Amino acid sequence: MSETQTQLPTDIWICASWQEYEQIVASLLNEKGKSYYYKGHMRLEMPPVSFAHGKDHVIIIFAVTLFATIKGILATGLDTTTFRKTGVQDCQPDVAYYLRERAQTIPAGTGIVNLDRYPAPDLVIEIAKTSLLDDLGTKRSLYEELGIAEYWVVDVTNAQIIAYAIADQGSKRI
Repeated sequence: MSETQTQLPTDIWICASWQEYEQIVASLLNEKGKSYYYKGHMRLEMPPVSFAHGKDHVIIIFAVTLFATIKGILATGLDTTTFRKTGVQDCQPDVAYYLRERAQTIPAGTGIVNLDRYPAPDLVIEIAKTSLLDDLGTKRSLYEELGIAEYWVVDVTNAQIIAYAIADQGSKRI
């Protein structure tokens, strides 16, 4: 994109059918970005990922993996993986973990994780700088409905982790 072109906003949810969403995502396969689908709306996050975001991302992955290792918790960490309930929901969190006995649930070679066949991850983490309100709002609701056990939002601006325990399609800040 040249400096004179206008970049579409990526911090909004747009009405779309599942078929429209799939068509748009398929046309963007070679682009770097993330996509979400929830309650008849889609969100595309297409801006280039910054050095700072990448650095924060690696620090979080390292810290969680180190903690799990020290505590003897079997963990499989996933970086920007697509989780899909076909026709209903789709998401690509920054980081996700399957823990303990579920750490080896997803077979090697799996592409998109089909949540109609496999369980949702135990922990989902979003790294937030410009997306904080959406991460605390709509994305949290999406993860509640997917049955994620725990959801963290890393607020890099204020250097804090906002953590939620999710149960019965609701959440409580922990």
